[in-house]
Amino acid sequence: MGKITGFLEFDRKVEAYAPVEERVQNYKEFSVRLPEKEIKEQGARCMDCGIPFCHSGCPLGNLIPDFNDAVYRGKWDKAAHILHSTNNFPEFTGRLCPAPCEEACVLGINEDPVTIENIEKNIAETAFENGWIKPEPPEIRTGKKVAVVGSGPAGLAAAQQLNRAGHWVTVFERDEKPGGLLRYGIPDFKMEKHIIDRRLNVLEAEGIEFKCGINVGVDVKGEELQNDFDAIVLCGGATIRRNLPIEGADLKGVVQAMDFLPQNNRRVDGTTTFENELLATGKDVVVIGGGDTGSDCIGTSFRHGAKSVSNFEIMPMATVERPEDQPWPFWPMRLRTSSSHKEGAERFFSISTKRFVGDKDGNLTGLITSQVEWVREPGKAMVLREVEGTEKEWKCELALLALGFTGSEMTIAEQLGLEADARTNIKATERDYKTNVPGVFAAGDQRRGQSLIVWAISEGRQAAYHIDTYLMGASELPLKGDGDLPRV
Repeated sequence: MGKITGFLEFDRKVEAYAPVEERVQNYKEFSVRLPEKEIKEQGARCMDCGIPFCHSGCPLGNLIPDFNDAVYRGKWDKAAHILHSTNNFPEFTGRLCPAPCEEACVLGINEDPVTIENIEKNIAETAFENGWIKPEPPEIRTGKKVAVVGSGPAGLAAAQQLNRAGHWVTVFERDEKPGGLLRYGIPDFKMEKHIIDRRLNVLEAEGIEFKCGINVGVDVKGEELQNDFDAIVLCGGATIRRNLPIEGADLKGVVQAMDFLPQNNRRVDGTTTFENELLATGKDVVVIGGGDTGSDCIGTSFRHGAKSVSNFEIMPMATVERPEDQPWPFWPMRLRTSSSHKEGAERFFSISTKRFVGDKDGNLTGLITSQVEWVREPGKAMVLREVEGTEKEWKCELALLALGFTGSEMTIAEQLGLEADARTNIKATERDYKTNVPGVFAAGDQRRGQSLIVWAISEGRQAAYHIDTYLMGASELPLKGDGDLPRV
């Protein structure tokens, strides 16, 4: 695959970014696309390795060496067919996936891995630009009706696959537009929303119906869905936010990231009136949580015009290199520095927030922290200890809690009589995605807990196969790695 000596001739190259002072003035995507010649050279770096471990690194089982080779040879239409055979939405993953495939790349053992994610993004964009991605409604309808609850990546993938099988699919979304966290969680500077809309146009033209502004479990009860549909798949996500139960957590200015980010996305989309305006403008901002959501809060705060942005992480600072106890091809917990971090945030590790400080009117004015260390006691798990004498007060008018999620909302699950696990995820096996109630399935974060977009798409695809089998006795939809080459 690729050029036999390509990995010896070409160095890894990724897209450049617009200068910080320029990009923080707006919410547009700011990466600078590589020339086609250089993208082909990146495809040429694929090694024709005996066992492509990138396959195992990718939850979708993308046929990575195959599309790399097609790109190297300039066969972009073939590359688009190969990529879409396993991934419904490569324009999403090409922008947002942390690329576990690259961590599993054989070249990455002793060199920089192939730029798989960027190649994927460019294949998708080339396919759209050339009009290769067109609506392909099924030739035959089965007469079966399926309700998909939630329009995030898992719900959208399940919907498209089930529609391809010929079923009538209705997607329910409680927000005003489809997309889930793709639309209301991911900032526009990471993915502009017209990227979602152009794909939704294809799905609608293929016959999928979207019903937005409907909160399933409230506006539509579980019994109604069971009466109106032959199968239901719950893809509502893991939306219960983790709190920080310390003194002062109720002060004005202590804000959940998933209140801050969706409001800003609505603002960018044209909404101008909010009951409680959440802005970082002119404020000293502290983002508590070192993951992707925290990074998104940082970039958004800079675009608001924050006075300063600090990022707290309770874990110690990871190494830039792969840790020794996390060997290739496994996913390593290494230090990852996002484009938002590079816009001016100061990062602090091994730090714990002890309490928030406010004024007499209930407004946040600061917070108190201490340094912490993780210690392993004999015969016990690692425990967190405060380092004596390290208490410090920070000025802060806006604290953004980016602490992850603890599970999914269970209203509809309770109405349907579904079993849940200890983390309030819906119990459904990975073997067939069935719940304990016949005809009801679950996929994505609502089944597996908070995870990656690439896992959500994979779950939606796999669930669709098992739903189709449940409805028809068998399915011709692909499972992971099987591909679906006739369709772009």
